[in-house]
Amino acid sequence: MPLTTTDAQHLSDSHRLELFIDAVADYAIYTLDADGYITGWNAGAEKIKGYAASEILGQHFSRFFTIEDQANAVPERMLAAARADGRYEAEGWRVRKDGTRFWSNAVVQRVVDQNGVFLGYAKITRDITERVAAHETLLQSERRFRILVDGVVDYAIICSIQAA
Repeated sequence: MPLTTTDAQHLSDSHRLELFIDAVADYAIYTLDADGYITGWNAGAEKIKGYAASEILGQHFSRFFTIEDQANAVPERMLAAARADGRYEAEGWRVRKDGTRFWSNAVVQRVVDQNGVFLGYAKITRDITERVAAHETLLQSERRFRILVDGVVDYAIICSIQAA
């Protein structure tokens, strides 16, 4: 049943924030404890990663990394950098529940309370696979054009742009 305006006015700030975060479908937003175990999960995380909250809460976030990244301690280094510097951002391959990979932009933010006590991390991941693929297609097209132009020796190539 949808909330009325009157109902929404009576929500606690934390419940209101939870509803807003859960409404974000294009970003996986989740929280981690100090050791990297998942403590919160939004609908966007379910959409992007493929896990329902009931399946993933309490699991270590390293499961989203490739075997190679796990072997190279990438998840641990990411958390260490975020804890030390307050924030860490990276792009790389991540793994969905079904085993497929996607190219992601990920931000890990250190979370502290009002007294500066470290509580854990906020993690935001975006699937940018399509954007990266489109950029790579454009680069390949530009390379082919450059090879074509560079290969022309005996002719002049004139480009004309006409206003409509």
